[in-house]
Amino acid sequence: MIQATPLLAELKRRPRREGEASFFFFDHGFNAEACKILPGEFFVYNQDIVIQTVLGSCVAACICDRGVGVGGMNHFMLPDGDDSSARYGVFAMEVLINDILKAGGRRGSLEAKVFGGAAVIQGMTQLNVGKQNVAFVERFLDNERIPIVSKDVLDIYPRKVCFLPKTGRAMVKKLAPATSSTVVREESTYRSRVQQKEPAGSVELF
Repeated sequence: MIQATPLLAELKRRPRREGEASFFFFDHGFNAEACKILPGEFFVYNQDIVIQTVLGSCVAACICDRGVGVGGMNHFMLPDGDDSSARYGVFAMEVLINDILKAGGRRGSLEAKVFGGAAVIQGMTQLNVGKQNVAFVERFLDNERIPIVSKDVLDIYPRKVCFLPKTGRAMVKKLAPATSSTVVREESTYRSRVQQKEPAGSVELF
């Protein structure tokens, strides 16, 4: 049963920029409104909402100012590219940080949690996109002097990430290896578009 709430209605009415997430729903597991982040998207908010995504080799940075109660998440596929798009790490990180600051976040109070970068494609050790993504985001945050307070990266498992931007709490569920084919297919589909233009596992708190 689809549950409508005033907050969902407000979120769906908001004008969207390119790359900003637009899929909102009510998550009965959390008993709260939720936003799903797809590859190449980001979202920033300052109310009680659950921001969710599923990661393979992609990386998500969850950044917030807990003192103010504002934060957000991105989901990027590659460290850098030729255009200004949240599919690339450089732009995804810049737009996420800038939107948090515009929403009242304080640069000196920002902290990050980083997830993803799994080697979900067997035999792809020479072109380990996940490892490159993790190295990029760690270097970027270090240059911006934003501390990484927790992370769950690399390995071979896809991950489902849920982030509460108001409190900075994050939950991660490693998905069963059988899920990898679905995640890889979704990421590959998105990657091909870029070039042209619940399972087993325990929940961990971060």
